[in-house]
Amino acid sequence: MNFSFDIKHAQSHSLARVGTINTPHGPIQTPAFIPVGTRASVKSVLPEAMADLGAQALLANAYHLYLQPGPEILDEAGGLGEFMNWPGPTVSDSGGFQVLSLGVGFKKVLAMDADTFRDDDVIAQNKERLAHVDDEGVTFKSHIDGSMHRFTPEVSMQVQHKIGADIIFAFDECTTLHNTRAYQILAMERTYAWAIRCLDEHKRLTDERIDKPYQALFGVIQGAQYEELRKRAATELGGLESDAQRFDGFGIGGALDKSQLGTIITWVNEILPEDKPRHLLGIGAPEDLFVGVENGIDTFDCVLASRIARTSAVYTMEGRFNLSNSGYKRDFTPIDDECDCYTCAHYTRAYLHHVFRAKELVAATLATIHNERFIVRLVDQMRQALLDGNFAEMKADFLGRYTHRSGQSSN
Repeated sequence: MNFSFDIKHAQSHSLARVGTINTPHGPIQTPAFIPVGTRASVKSVLPEAMADLGAQALLANAYHLYLQPGPEILDEAGGLGEFMNWPGPTVSDSGGFQVLSLGVGFKKVLAMDADTFRDDDVIAQNKERLAHVDDEGVTFKSHIDGSMHRFTPEVSMQVQHKIGADIIFAFDECTTLHNTRAYQILAMERTYAWAIRCLDEHKRLTDERIDKPYQALFGVIQGAQYEELRKRAATELGGLESDAQRFDGFGIGGALDKSQLGTIITWVNEILPEDKPRHLLGIGAPEDLFVGVENGIDTFDCVLASRIARTSAVYTMEGRFNLSNSGYKRDFTPIDDECDCYTCAHYTRAYLHHVFRAKELVAATLATIHNERFIVRLVDQMRQALLDGNFAEMKADFLGRYTHRSGQSSN
C-alpha cells in the first residue's frame, strides 16, 4: 500500500499539526490547500501553471466526470492524472454533494446560516428537483441532457476507481442547514450504512484491480450543526472496520454554519484517529483556512479562489477587491506587491482592469493564477509558522490586515 500519513509536528495547546501524506504520485506536505479542477481542469489555467504556482495536488469531481467524458475514458487513459497531464497526487470526491445539492436546486450554495427555516422537502425557489434519495442510493437527472442515472455506494466506488485518483471519498448523503434535526439523523444513519458498503466495494475493487496504484478511501463525517450528531458520526466512522478494511482518512462534510466552523471541526477532530489525515470539504476563504488549521485540519479543497477570479475579484494581503472597478483603470501596480505569482510579476491592475472590461479570456487566466497562488501560499505559510512556533502571531498579522479591507466587500 503506497499511502501513509506521518505527523512531523503537533502543537501542544491546539489540534494543529504538520505532516506528510504519502501517495503513489508523491507527497503532500500538510496543512495544504488542494485546488479544484472539477472536470479534470482548473478553469482557464493549464495544469503546468498549477504546478508552477505551488499546488501539491488537484481535486476533481466524480459526478461531473461520470457524466462527461465518462469514467471508462479516464481508466483507459491511465487515470485522472495521466488524462490531464498532472504528475502529482490527485483527489476525487464521491459525487454526493453535487447529486444532493442539485436535488434541492441550490447548486453550489449549501453553506447557509443555521438560523433559518426547517423543511425536509426543501427546494430552491423556481427550481426543479433533480435528485431523489432513498436508503439504497440516489436517482438523479443529468443537468447536461436530462438523462436519468443512479448512484449507489457501490457505483460511486466503481466510478472513482476508474477515475483513478490517489484519494477518493465514500458516498454520503449531504444535507442542507434547512433540514430538520430528525432528517439529519436519518441522513447520518444512511451515510454510516453507505460507508460500510463503500469499504466493502473498495476492498473488492482494490483486490480486483491489483495492477493499479492503491487508492486511499476517506470516510465523510456529517451531522450539520449538531454536536451530538457530529460526535456520533466521528466515533462511528472513526472506528469503523469491515472485512479488515478501515478508512485511510476522513473528510468533514455537509453544509456548515460558518459561525460555528471552528467548534464543529473541534468536535470531530478530538474524536477521529490522530494518525489519519483530515480533509475539510469545500472550505477555502482565507479566514476559514486559519480556523481549520488551528483545529486540526490537514487539507482543504474549494472552488472559491478560481470562481471569484472569473468575476475579477482577487485576494491581496490588504483584502479582497474587484479589478473591474473603475478605480484601477490607471493603476500600474501589481495586484499585490507581496505576491510572487506569474501574474503579479508581469501584469498590472490597469491591464487586468482592461481585459476584464473587454471580456478577454486571458483575464480569467491571470486572475485565477494569482488567486490560487495566494491561497496555496497562505496555507504554506501557515505550515511554516506552525513549525516556527509563531502561528498565532502570523494569524493575527494576516487577519488584521486582510479583514480590514475585506470587511468593506462581500466574501
